[in-house]
Amino acid sequence: MDTLDAIALARAQFALNIGFHILFPSITIALSWLLLWFRLQYARSGAPHWLAAYKLWTRVFALSFAMGVVTGIVMSFQFGTNWPNYMNRVGNVAGPLLAYEVLTAFFLEATFLGVMLFGMARVPAWLHVVATALVALGTTLSAFWILALDSWMQTPTGHVMRDGKLIAGNWWAVIFNPSLPYRFCHMLVASGLTVSFLVAGLSAWRLLRAPDDAAARRTLRLAVSCAALLAPLQIFVGDQHGLNTLEHQPAKVAAIEALWHTQRGAPLVLFAVPDERTQHNDFALEVPRGASLILRHALDGELKGLDAFAPDVAPVAPVFFAFRIMVGMGVAMLALSWFGVLRLRREPPPRWLLWLFAGFTFSGWIAVLAGWVVTESGRQPWLVTGVLRTVDAAGNAAAAQLGASLTGYVVTYAIMLLAYIVVLTHLAGGGAIGATPAAVPAQPS
Repeated sequence: MDTLDAIALARAQFALNIGFHILFPSITIALSWLLLWFRLQYARSGAPHWLAAYKLWTRVFALSFAMGVVTGIVMSFQFGTNWPNYMNRVGNVAGPLLAYEVLTAFFLEATFLGVMLFGMARVPAWLHVVATALVALGTTLSAFWILALDSWMQTPTGHVMRDGKLIAGNWWAVIFNPSLPYRFCHMLVASGLTVSFLVAGLSAWRLLRAPDDAAARRTLRLAVSCAALLAPLQIFVGDQHGLNTLEHQPAKVAAIEALWHTQRGAPLVLFAVPDERTQHNDFALEVPRGASLILRHALDGELKGLDAFAPDVAPVAPVFFAFRIMVGMGVAMLALSWFGVLRLRREPPPRWLLWLFAGFTFSGWIAVLAGWVVTESGRQPWLVTGVLRTVDAAGNAAAAQLGASLTGYVVTYAIMLLAYIVVLTHLAGGGAIGATPAAVPAQPS
């Protein structure tokens, strides 16, 4: 029992770390490209509102980047403290992928971030634009390598056993494993939606304080328009990702649908309370044959239930509810963005709509975290599917040690998250968004 408790605590601690960490890359990936757009618009027009937007959101990017680096370092240490057998067993694959992320992405970001933050008045304008573009490229490359590793853990290919050790037999197959294209696109669009609602929410918060801020209205309309385009795209990408998961990880899909038994014409469960003890869904609200239609594109399509994969099945309730939170938030974001595009054509925007967008400022975080619960919990009991079980990767840390450190992480991260949100809302409410600077710095030619 103590061993199981220690493993549960180790999982909870790593889940907390990776969940807190992913909040910030989900912002920096897309925000870096939005910064490039602001910078190009300022270079083209010289309009002060584009400079103000660039400067404000550069500060947000720098803060988010720093938070991501710090939490990423903490997370990497846990490979050794909580899961030492992970690197012992699959380190010949995982280690190089993490190293590629540092060498090709993090170094690129770190090198040109200084130029982007402090070089506008010190380097030629074209070089400053290039630096901003390279930072954006670096954030996307970083996401690519991390998702390549996570996708390999979900759908491992290209590895071989040699002399009792797992190594990469084909790096192309390792990197471009079957689920990478879908996970990478899904994460990029998710980041775009997260940033769209972040920008829209903070711009709306500014307009509640200063209704005449024309630049804030401009950034609000831009962000809402981006969200209106990205939300339906995410639905399409998510559908394709789901079909890929059905092909390569059918047990995860069975947990998502709370499908206990293999059947044809499986219903789509909109809501239920899954009971793993009785293998039954209580209070179920279902669409007859809906799951088979969506996943098999046939009313009588067969879907494998959890009974086909026992005992190697994921905990159903967390995966089931997290998936519905993710989808529900996505639908809400779609509806609000489309309504917002129509309503923001008229000036001024009503205060109730501004309050609504302000309330959705961090809605992207909710969807991202729910999606990661589905992805990571749905893979259990495997750490690397079919290769390494979670229980076999755990270290020897005692439950008391893990409990104490988990408590410390919870307190520390709560304080950090509160401080981060307070800083962002202070920047917005204080007029940083859209504020026209008194003097626009000259751009060296």
